[in-house]
Amino acid sequence: MSNWNLLFFGVYPYVAVAICIIGSWARFDLSQYSWKAGSSQMLSSKNMRVASNLFHVGILFVLAGHVVGLLTPASVYHHVISTEHKQLLAMVSGGIFGTLCLIGLVMLIQRRLFEPRVRASSSTSDIMILLVLLAQLVMGLLSIFASAQHMDGSVMVLLANWAQSVVTFQPIEAAQAMASVGVLFKLHIVLGLSLFVLFPFTRLVHIISAPVWYLGRRYQIVRQKGARPVVARVPVPPVAAPVRAAPSVIPAPAYAFKAAKVTDSVN
Repeated sequence: MSNWNLLFFGVYPYVAVAICIIGSWARFDLSQYSWKAGSSQMLSSKNMRVASNLFHVGILFVLAGHVVGLLTPASVYHHVISTEHKQLLAMVSGGIFGTLCLIGLVMLIQRRLFEPRVRASSSTSDIMILLVLLAQLVMGLLSIFASAQHMDGSVMVLLANWAQSVVTFQPIEAAQAMASVGVLFKLHIVLGLSLFVLFPFTRLVHIISAPVWYLGRRYQIVRQKGARPVVARVPVPPVAAPVRAAPSVIPAPAYAFKAAKVTDSVN
């Protein structure tokens, strides 16, 4: 076992996970407003829904397959399926969902690079992380053809031993398990671990976000550009005319009668 093998497959996994956890914690604590997916759908919605759905559905199934396939002990899945059939299942399902993910990812990259408004709002990390994901996905699909050369599942067992040794904190055993694995599988694992390093510094942080506060947030009014606000017409009840009181007769003062009598006597 070489020192490089121990470094990349015995030490690097823990370094990558530590950077991912500490970096994500620091970013959320110091720069919460940058913790977002940064959707560009408002800038250009052409093919956005199809590309996003293909990519996300594909990547979710691929990740779930990796977690279950690598971390399930042989003593557990042998009650259900053999090692050879497990590898065949992984190749078929990984090929289907990996292809869906690849189609969606290529569409997203094309949109990110060649849509003027989307490209103008994209940062270097936005483009970089898409290209890294593309390289990782292509290597994963190529590993299917490499796996077809040994259908006994021997390499898959070695990869599972590596993953299980890492999560049980046995770095020496993890490095030893990867000693005889092909270069393509090693590059695939190293680049996958590098995604953990890049995670806190890119938009990938939205993977571990949940809209908890959104559920209790007050409603917001959203208006489209150029749209007239809709005013609800509320019926106004008729107002009754005010009732006017009859004019009251004010009696003349007593001196007015005296003045009238004096006037009559003079005439």
